[in-house]
Amino acid sequence: MRRGSGSGMARWLQVLSPFLLPLFRGALPDQIRYSIPEELAKNSMVGNLAKDLGLGVQDLSTRKLRVSAEKEYFTVNPESGDLLVGDRIDREQVCGKQPLCVLEFDIVAEKPLNIFHVAVILQDINDNAPQFKQSEVDLNIGESTRPGKAFPLDPALDSDAGSNSLQKYYLGDNEYFEVTEKESPDERKYPELILKRFLDREEHNFHQLVLTAVDGGDPPRSGTAQIRIQVTDANDNPPVFSQDVYRVTLREDVPPGFSVLQVTATDQDEGVNAEITYSFHNVDEQVERVFNLDKRTGEITTKGSLDFETAKSYSLNVEAKDPGDLASHCSVQVEILDENDCAPEMIVTSVFTPLPEDSPLGTVVALIKTRDKDSGRNGDVYCNVLGNAEFVLKSSSKNYYKLVTDRTLDREEIPEYNVTIVATDRGKPPLSSNVIITLHVSDVNDNAPVFPEASYLVHVAENNPPGASIAQVSASDPDLGSNGHISYSIIASDLEPKSLWSYVTVNAQSGVVFAQRAFDHEQLRSFQLTLQARDQGSPALSANVSMRVLVGDRNDNAPRVLYPALEPDGSALFDMVPRAAEPGYLVTKVVAVDADSGHNAWLSYHVLQASDPGLFSLGLRTGEVRTARALGDRDAARQRLLVAVRDGGQPPLSATATLHLIFADSLQEVLPDLSDDPLPSDPQSELQFYLVVALALISVLFLLAVILAIALRLRSSSSSAAWGCLQPGLSSNPATGVLPSYPEGTLPYSYNVCVASQSAKTEFNFLNVTPEVAPQDLLCDDTSWIPDTLGDTEVPFVSDSASKQAPPNTDWRFSQAQRPGTSGSQNGDETGTWPNNQFDTEMLQAMILASASEAADGSSTLGGGAGTMGLSARYGPQFTLQHVPDYRQNVYIPGSNATLSNGAGKRDGKAPAGGGNGNKKKSGKKEKK
Repeated sequence: MRRGSGSGMARWLQVLSPFLLPLFRGALPDQIRYSIPEELAKNSMVGNLAKDLGLGVQDLSTRKLRVSAEKEYFTVNPESGDLLVGDRIDREQVCGKQPLCVLEFDIVAEKPLNIFHVAVILQDINDNAPQFKQSEVDLNIGESTRPGKAFPLDPALDSDAGSNSLQKYYLGDNEYFEVTEKESPDERKYPELILKRFLDREEHNFHQLVLTAVDGGDPPRSGTAQIRIQVTDANDNPPVFSQDVYRVTLREDVPPGFSVLQVTATDQDEGVNAEITYSFHNVDEQVERVFNLDKRTGEITTKGSLDFETAKSYSLNVEAKDPGDLASHCSVQVEILDENDCAPEMIVTSVFTPLPEDSPLGTVVALIKTRDKDSGRNGDVYCNVLGNAEFVLKSSSKNYYKLVTDRTLDREEIPEYNVTIVATDRGKPPLSSNVIITLHVSDVNDNAPVFPEASYLVHVAENNPPGASIAQVSASDPDLGSNGHISYSIIASDLEPKSLWSYVTVNAQSGVVFAQRAFDHEQLRSFQLTLQARDQGSPALSANVSMRVLVGDRNDNAPRVLYPALEPDGSALFDMVPRAAEPGYLVTKVVAVDADSGHNAWLSYHVLQASDPGLFSLGLRTGEVRTARALGDRDAARQRLLVAVRDGGQPPLSATATLHLIFADSLQEVLPDLSDDPLPSDPQSELQFYLVVALALISVLFLLAVILAIALRLRSSSSSAAWGCLQPGLSSNPATGVLPSYPEGTLPYSYNVCVASQSAKTEFNFLNVTPEVAPQDLLCDDTSWIPDTLGDTEVPFVSDSASKQAPPNTDWRFSQAQRPGTSGSQNGDETGTWPNNQFDTEMLQAMILASASEAADGSSTLGGGAGTMGLSARYGPQFTLQHVPDYRQNVYIPGSNATLSNGAGKRDGKAPAGGGNGNKKKSGKKEKK
């Protein structure tokens, strides 16, 4: 009665399951449930999932519904939100004999991330007919068998469940047997053949019956088996088991061959009829794969590995049979105990990569699902992140976890993360598994360009070629792509905005700064630029850097002689020297300036030609002309000096100046000579005349040189005195010559001069105008006039030998006593160097200009007395310094021992011999020649 009651309950549950479904839904409100019959065609509609979730059709593209399950039996239509059958579903394969077959899975929706639980109940259809394991059954029944004896038969198998499963057995009409239904402990129905009356082997030794199994479907399905009964001789006692039901418990980790138990049966017969054989009866194929039964001893052992996750228990039916085919049956119930033999599993359902580096804290990176086939604590799983402090795991629902950011990300520091997630169960010992999620961090323009230098200082020499590269800036940006692509530009300058692009430009890609024109140090000493490096990000970031460009000086300006100079009417000035002037008397000073700066503007003065080389000395650095000795009776009253002014550049540039000096005690002595001068003649005709005379003299001199060379060969004595002007005795101090080495200057020619010593008037006779020649080739062979550049102060005209100018001292710094000023204004060493500091140079320029301005007014020491023709005419309106750029040297007081720096004539502590202080007079055309 208990078995029949259980079977009826199961049948009623199958019948009432569609009606109980609404109640079942109410009990589990977290799930959305549907009910469908099995074996539906693919893409058959299960239900409108979007509607049941409360989603509109317009939200489907954003939410991206999808099924998350181990086996995707169902799919979601992305356009309509319908839940569709993914493939044909066989209920018997999915749930087997379970009365209620439910498929549970999850629906994942994104933006925002939600998880919905869905259950689909599979309704059984009668798609399987009952089938017997053996289509023919052979039985041996002794004729002495008493009526009522039951012979268990193998049941028919029907995969359907509920009312569609096996319901009834029918036996074909006969007078000896009938069939009844029995139920095993596992609630399986099996037929038993019942003997209704005694068999008579002599009457019928063989019986053939048809057994039919019918299910409860509509229409019903059936299966048949042939039962062939052989009537044998009597065997009165069947085997008897010691227990009807055996129960045993096994751990799932027992090895193959493990002994489960041993069943025993006894037979009261003797001899052969008492020999018992054991065998499995009416068992599943799975049981036969797992267990083995010894047919002689009845010992049951394990054949393969047990798995609690596959089957939690087994029911084994054992038959004991004697040789007379008398048999008995027992049941062995095996329960499997779970062991922690399954490691947790992790399924990464979603990964959101790449992730922007400016993502806020708590941004979802991935969605992870865990599962463990073990049960109890062995199947309880927890997860954590291994080694990455930037990410944490947060439990979502059931066995879902969200991987979220916990710190700010920086792509420039770490562009890629390999996040290791470990899942561990709570078994003893615990098992774990891990999964690695690779996450790429995408770039955001969060880094501005950076210059390696705080500022740049660039030196550019003047006269550079236009278009030349003068500097290059380079900035770095760790961002990627356009965020790290840098362009350069000039955003500010101390130059005029309109003229900036005519000076410099910068290449936007390489950062190379180009000069657009040739720079001039005299016009532009330096200028400031502000360069900007800007990336191409959105929004763009930038950085600025300052660049100072210093324009270096080149020796591109020749010295310019300020004094002596021609008057506006073309006449030349002359300087008057007292006849009683003592040695060291300051006669005049050559004033020259150079627009260059530094060493290129350091001027030196050299005598090219002199009427009397031993009479005057010339300051190498000051340009001061002083008397070297007292005037003698045989000295000419008029003297002429040709002075070269050379700068310190490489190569040096030069200019020349001609000084006219007259020895007289008063202006009245000079006036008769001036009044007797003839009217100025045509300069062009005079020049032609002198050129013809010079050409003739050169020819004569060449012939004389040849004759002289032949005579020297023939004679051992010196030449006679009949050579005229060529003998040094005809003049007190013949002076001719040029510098031995003058490679690059403003003097293209050298002048050879012979001076008569007894004339009251100084007569300047230009004998020859030729390119530069060596001193030994000059007309007058005395080269003692060549300046000695190795002296400390003034250089006398007479020296033992001519030598080249020594290079200037590389130490250009003035001593404490030598304050910046004009040349010749310093007491002490005349070879003191010119300051190379820009500010000292500019200060010196200002002092020169101030001194020149002071010389122009009457209160200065340059003012002339009565009859002296002072410098007011020379420094008046006809001569100003405001148009001269960067004059740095040689402001002086001609005709006295004083300069602007040493006061009124107290440089050497001696008063002038004459009554005037260097009176200057204009000379006529004759003196200008």
